[in-house]
Amino acid sequence: MPRRLENDRWLFGVTLVLCLLGTVMVFSASAVTAEHQYGRSYIFLLRQAVWLVIGLAGMFALMRTDYRRLREPAVVFPTIGVVLLLLIGTLFLDKSHATHRWIRFGPVGIQPSELAKLAVILHLAWFLDLKRRHRVGMEFCKKDFLHTILPAAGPVFLCAGLVLLQPDLGTSVGILIVATAVLFVAGLSWKWIAAGAATALPVLYLLITQVSYRQARLMAFVDPSSDPQGAGFQLLQSLIAVGSGGFTGVGLMESKQKLFYLPEAHTDFIYAVISEELGFIGAIFVIGLFAVYGWRGLRAAFSAPDSFGRLLALGITAMVLSQALINFSVVLGMLPTKGIPLPFVSYGGSSLLAMLLATGVLLNISQQATE
Repeated sequence: MPRRLENDRWLFGVTLVLCLLGTVMVFSASAVTAEHQYGRSYIFLLRQAVWLVIGLAGMFALMRTDYRRLREPAVVFPTIGVVLLLLIGTLFLDKSHATHRWIRFGPVGIQPSELAKLAVILHLAWFLDLKRRHRVGMEFCKKDFLHTILPAAGPVFLCAGLVLLQPDLGTSVGILIVATAVLFVAGLSWKWIAAGAATALPVLYLLITQVSYRQARLMAFVDPSSDPQGAGFQLLQSLIAVGSGGFTGVGLMESKQKLFYLPEAHTDFIYAVISEELGFIGAIFVIGLFAVYGWRGLRAAFSAPDSFGRLLALGITAMVLSQALINFSVVLGMLPTKGIPLPFVSYGGSSLLAMLLATGVLLNISQQATE
C-alpha cells in the first residue's frame, strides 16, 4: 500500500504566518505614503493581496506536483531560456527604480531577477543530479572542471552578469551565494570555493569603488553620521526606528519613522517598521519564523529520496535564509545598504511570487521525504 503523502505542517504554517504578517505590515508601513501619492491608503495593500493570491495559487499547484517532473529537460531548458530572455529584455526598458529593472505589462510589473534565482537553483539541481546518476559519488566536482564545474556555473554567471548590468549588485551576489551553497553540498571542494572567492573579491572591490553611489553607501555604512542627510540618511532612520521600538514596540500602525522619514519603509526596510511597532518581541518573532523555515527546509533536503530533491530543497532554503539574513543585516547596520526585500514580508509582487512558488516545490519535496 503506497505511503500517504502529507504536507509539512510546520513549513506550511510558518509560510502562511510570514505572508499574513507581511500583508499587515505592508499596510501599516505604506498607508500614509499611499494616501499622499495616490489618495488611497490601501493601494499597496491591494496590490500585495493580489500577488499573494496568485502566489498562493502557484504554491498549492506546485505542492501537488511531483517535483521530479521539474527534472525533465523540457522544463529546465525553457525555464532557463525564458528567464535569460527576460533579463536581456530589461536592458532595453526604462528603469522604475534606481537599482532595479522591470518588465511591465500595463499596470503589472515583473522583476526577472527574482525568477532568475529559481532558474539557477533548478538548473544546478538538474545538472548535478544528472552527473550524479552517471558517476559514483560526488567527487566529480573536485577534479572535473571542463565537464562539470564550467557547464554548471556557466548559466549561473550568465544570469548573475545580466542582473549586474541592470544594475543590481546585491541580487547578483545573492545568486552566486546560493549557487555556491548548492555546489558545495554537491561535492565542490573548498579549494575551488576559496579560489572563486579570491577571484571575486577584487572584482567586487572594483564594482563598489568605481561606482559613486555604491562607494557612498559603503562610506555611510562605516560612518553613517558622516553624511546624515545623504548616503547615511536611510541607515540612520532605520536605526532610529529599531531603537524606538524598545522591548514591546510603540504599537501597530503607530510608527513615526514611516511618516516620510524612512525611505522604502514598506519594501526593503519593512523590518525596521516591524521592530519599531512590535518591538524586540516582534523582531525576534520574525527571526524565529525564518529559523523554523530553515529547520524544516533542511529537514526536507536531508530526507529527500534522491539527489535532485536534496539539491533543490537545499537551494530553495539557502535562497530564503540568505536573503532574510542580508535584509536583517542591512536594516540593523551590519551590512551596507542594498535593495534586498525580506522574503514573504516586504512589498513586492515578483519577490513574493518567487518565494511562494519555491516554497510549493519545497513542500512537495517534504511530502516525498523518507523518515
